[in-house]
Amino acid sequence: MECTFCEWLCNLDADSGGVCRMYRADGNEIRERFPDQWSYSVSRMEALPFYHVYPDSRTLTIGTRGCNFNCRYCSNAYIALEDPDKATDHIYTLTPEALIDMALKLNCRNIVFNVNEPVVSIPGLLRLKKAADNAGLPMGCLTNAYGTEESTEILASIFDFMNIGLKGFTSDFYKEYIGVRNVDPILRNIRALARIRHIEVTTPIIQGVNDGDIDAIAAFLSDIDPEIPWHVFRLLPEHEMKDHDYPGIEKISATLDTARKKLRYVYFHNFVGSDWVNTLCPGCGMEVIERLSLGCGGDKLDEFHCIDNCCPKCGQNIRMHGHISMKPLKTSKSRLAT
Repeated sequence: MECTFCEWLCNLDADSGGVCRMYRADGNEIRERFPDQWSYSVSRMEALPFYHVYPDSRTLTIGTRGCNFNCRYCSNAYIALEDPDKATDHIYTLTPEALIDMALKLNCRNIVFNVNEPVVSIPGLLRLKKAADNAGLPMGCLTNAYGTEESTEILASIFDFMNIGLKGFTSDFYKEYIGVRNVDPILRNIRALARIRHIEVTTPIIQGVNDGDIDAIAAFLSDIDPEIPWHVFRLLPEHEMKDHDYPGIEKISATLDTARKKLRYVYFHNFVGSDWVNTLCPGCGMEVIERLSLGCGGDKLDEFHCIDNCCPKCGQNIRMHGHISMKPLKTSKSRLAT
C-alpha cells in the first residue's frame, strides 16, 4: 500500500513504516504506529519562531518522532531521526483531551507542533484538532512542506498558522543536504498555503552552502506576497556537519540587503544580541515591535507599540495573526485583548 502523506509515496505493504517509520498498512487503511504518543513543553511564540502570531503568548509545544527528511545538519536529530521503536524518556502517551487539559492548566493560549515534521502524525493531529477546537485553542506548526497536495490540504485544515522551513532553493541542495529528490513540491505547497493560511518562512543559512540562494528565495517569496515574514537563521550545524564553520554574521546580513528591499519583514537571528529581530513599519520605518535575541531559539518580546496591530505613528497595518497576550510586560507600551 502506498502512503500518500508525503512526496516519498512510500510502500507500506511490508510494514516498513516508510521513510519516517511512523505509519503502517492495515488493510486499505494507513494507521499510526504510535498513536497518542507526544513530547511536550511550554514556550513563548517568539522563540519558535513566530514573530507575527499572538505576540508574547505562552504556547504548548508538542512533537512526536520521525521525519521524512534526513538533514545532514539537523539540530534535532536525536529526536526527529531516532529509531521510533526505541523507548525514550521524552515521549508520553496522552489522549487529545489530556493534552488540551495540560495546555489550559499551563495557561497556554495555543498549541504548536514544532519538534519534528507534522506530516508523520496526521491522524493524531486530526484528533487533537477536534479537542483543541472544542477548547477554543488555535493550533500552529513548523513544517518542511514536503507533503503531497492532499496532505497539505489536511495540514491547512488542522493548523491556523505555519512556519515553513525553506532550507534552500535548488534541487541539488535538497538532494545533497536534505536527502530528498527535489524542491518543487515544497515551492508548490508554499504558494498554496500562503493563499489560505498565515505563513512565516524560515531558512537556516550554512555559509558556503546555501547562502547563495538568499536572493532567489527573497524573490520567490516576494512574488507570492511581500508581507510574508522571513526568518533567516544563522545555523550552527549539528549531526553530520557539526565540524562545519559557523556562518559570519556581518557577511550574511550584508547579503540580505537586497532581500530587505523586496520583503517587508526580514529577520536575521539565532544568535545572541541580533540587531535584526525588530519589526519596522513598512510605511514609516518606526520600530513597532522590539524583541530580544537570546540565541538558540530564545527570542522574546520586549516592547509592543502596535495599537490594534497598526503603526502608532503612520497608521500602517502590521501583518499579525491574532493580538498580543493580555499578560503585561514591564516594558510594554500597550496590551490588547484577544
